[in-house]
Amino acid sequence: MKKTKSSKRALASIVLSFESFVIFFATLAAFGLKGADPASNLPDTTAIWAIGLSFAIAAILTPALLRSPAGYVVGWIIQAALLASGFWLWGMFLIGAILVGLWVWALIAGGTIDKARENYNKMMGESGADTGANQA
Repeated sequence: MKKTKSSKRALASIVLSFESFVIFFATLAAFGLKGADPASNLPDTTAIWAIGLSFAIAAILTPALLRSPAGYVVGWIIQAALLASGFWLWGMFLIGAILVGLWVWALIAGGTIDKARENYNKMMGESGADTGANQA
């Protein structure tokens, strides 16, 4: 019997991938705001691009790390950075809170689905758990 993929990992990967786009567009917004008002409290444009693209790339690459618990720690660090970006772009407090909510939902719902699948497979036994061999 082949091992089924984790729903928790799949949902967390989806959220992180979506967040990478949000982070990239927030970087564009910060760049535009800094260009329009150089006296704003935003860092210089080089730092905006360096920080924004680093976190966007980290959000894209983190799903590969979700095989281990350390990957989820990296995911939480990205969530904290997303919320902290609200100190420079106030709208990111709201957007970050929504995305952190999605992250929490992905972890809880995915874990629940994985536990339910494990219990189902345990109830059905090893022979009844295969998905395609006995179906017509």
